[in-house]
Amino acid sequence: MKHQLLAGLALCAVIGAQAQTTADPYLWLEDVTGERALTWVRERNADTEKRLAATPGFDTLRGRVQAVLDSSAQIPYVKRQGEHLYNLWKDAANPRGLWRRATLAEYRKPQPAWETVLDVDALGKAEGVNWVWSSAHCLAPEYRRCLLRLSRGGADAVVTREFDAVTRRFVEGGFVLPEAKSFVEWIDADQIWVGTDFGPGTVTASGYARQIKRWKRGTPLASAATVFEGQPGDVGVGLDIDRTPGFERTLFSRQAGFFTNRHALLQADGKVQPLDLPEDALIESAGAHLLLRLRGDWSVGGRTWPRGSLLVGDAAAVLRGERDKFTALFTPTATRALTAFATTAGAVLLTVSDNVASRLEEWRPVDGRWTRRDVDAPFPGTLNVTSLHDKALKGDALADSYLLNVANFLQPDTLQLARVGSDARELLKSRPSFYDAAGMRVEQFFARSADGTHVPYFVVWPAGAKAGGDNPTLLYGYGGFQLSSRPSYSPERGLGWLTRGGVYVVANIRGGGEFGPAWHQAAMKANKQKSYDDFIAVAEDLVARKITNAKRLGIQGGSNGGLLVGAVMVQRPELFGAVVCQVPLLDMQRYTKLLAGASWAAEFGDPDKPDEWAWISRYSPYQNVSKDARMPPVLFTTSTRDDRVHPGHARKMAARMLEQGHRVLYWENIEGGHAGAADSAQRARKSALEYAFLWQALGVAPAAP
Repeated sequence: MKHQLLAGLALCAVIGAQAQTTADPYLWLEDVTGERALTWVRERNADTEKRLAATPGFDTLRGRVQAVLDSSAQIPYVKRQGEHLYNLWKDAANPRGLWRRATLAEYRKPQPAWETVLDVDALGKAEGVNWVWSSAHCLAPEYRRCLLRLSRGGADAVVTREFDAVTRRFVEGGFVLPEAKSFVEWIDADQIWVGTDFGPGTVTASGYARQIKRWKRGTPLASAATVFEGQPGDVGVGLDIDRTPGFERTLFSRQAGFFTNRHALLQADGKVQPLDLPEDALIESAGAHLLLRLRGDWSVGGRTWPRGSLLVGDAAAVLRGERDKFTALFTPTATRALTAFATTAGAVLLTVSDNVASRLEEWRPVDGRWTRRDVDAPFPGTLNVTSLHDKALKGDALADSYLLNVANFLQPDTLQLARVGSDARELLKSRPSFYDAAGMRVEQFFARSADGTHVPYFVVWPAGAKAGGDNPTLLYGYGGFQLSSRPSYSPERGLGWLTRGGVYVVANIRGGGEFGPAWHQAAMKANKQKSYDDFIAVAEDLVARKITNAKRLGIQGGSNGGLLVGAVMVQRPELFGAVVCQVPLLDMQRYTKLLAGASWAAEFGDPDKPDEWAWISRYSPYQNVSKDARMPPVLFTTSTRDDRVHPGHARKMAARMLEQGHRVLYWENIEGGHAGAADSAQRARKSALEYAFLWQALGVAPAAP
């Protein structure tokens, strides 16, 4: 009887959902570039600009933020390719960027003499296209021939073109791919691996390539031979090439779900051999070694490795099928999780989250055994490691060197050159303090969620602020896809919020990766509500500690975080005074049918399955918002060129809430892709609009910017 009742409820939910889809009056807003939809967008944008751009201090803040973003004092972050360090530099004169390079010796100088390889702004002007840089894949070890990926307006879909980094010209008759969500990689000077939209049936339901082909120079793309293929229901396919001399290998993968990969090895005879390794593991080939990062428990060779572990094994043995040839470099604890790892020629560097603060470990094989050394690095804060090892080079002088970036909420980033086996580091670059942080402080607290789980959060206090119950406070969260919200330095936040008297809070809720796969998996699919419970618990704790009150509490989140703030806004509208909802998912009944949405079913569930829609339907903001509730003021922001999360989510939610009589503002940038802005001017304007809205909605007159 109980099962019949549950089945009946699920069926009712499906019938109701189908009826609601049929009756949805705003489906026309999903027509991204339709004239009716864009007319609506332009009207909303004009209204939002009128209400917010006239706010006292708006132009000053926008100008200051853009000046910071365009500042020559920003750190030019680099990627090593052979003898050069490459950087994409943006400033006021080059809003779309200069792709440029310098040697390490030159980079060490306070004012390096950079060599411009490609001027993206000049290219766009010459070709009449609003090009936005995506990436470059250059053929090792010479790094002369490059496959450049450029997008129109910042979308995920790119145009791929072959480029000569010596002559600094596009190669006439070279490899070219039309706009698509493609990936490419070199095989040799005359062959590339390519995954793209080859025509009907060659992309997955998520819009990504499901075939990998070997394409030879001078032949039509249609003649390229398929070497590896996934299924239409997969997320996509991928490959990883290890170019370490003597250990060259190519690994293919079928991403059957967002968190599962079925791996295969390309053999010398051209055949593809499936590998018997965990499907939920991330695999990296590193010369003689193979690394596995586990998302689930793995039992092999009479023992069980827990999820969140990092294992290393002899690559040749493992690829022969000897699955028990692994050693654990990291196993998680209740408070420690692996954030990332990087490999040099002789070591594996682990970045470990210890209660959401970074520590650095160095592991090296010595006499057949892996030995650990704790690196003396700044703590607490956030550490990011970039290896300078070029696998394709023999006798590489930088084989065991790496870059270490250090930052926290109030400390600007520093970039340091380090070497395996030593705690000595050379300061290469540092950001200045773009705002006055004197008197500011950071604290970490824990809130108790609905099921008793302790949820950490950071509070960044402006100078002179103290608990009193009336501080204007901005609470940020994400809580999805095992992505962590770690301390970071943001001049925009400092200028727009902290120096003007606002308290800033980051909630490390379940669904994120702060405590490893278990923390993420605790809030997936049927348990997604736990993310929202955690966020609500942090908001309530802020009020209980008299840091703020509901009238003065604003919330902010983007993408999955946009879904987060949309859901809690609908569930607990009385708890918040303002909502900034950026590039969000909101219509969870149709999300799998919009752009890349089908790829996220492993995170949220499939709304077309009755039992899964039963739990999704309880929190989907678009289906649950009601005219009967008194909602807080909300600002939706998105981008017409966002081809990852469909702008229809934000459009339809705004339209429905406006129809219901709620206080809604909407702003859609024409460019920017999923980032919401394509250059510093767009980013500064978007940031100024959001802060103007928050101060206005929370009813506080801020200090002058």
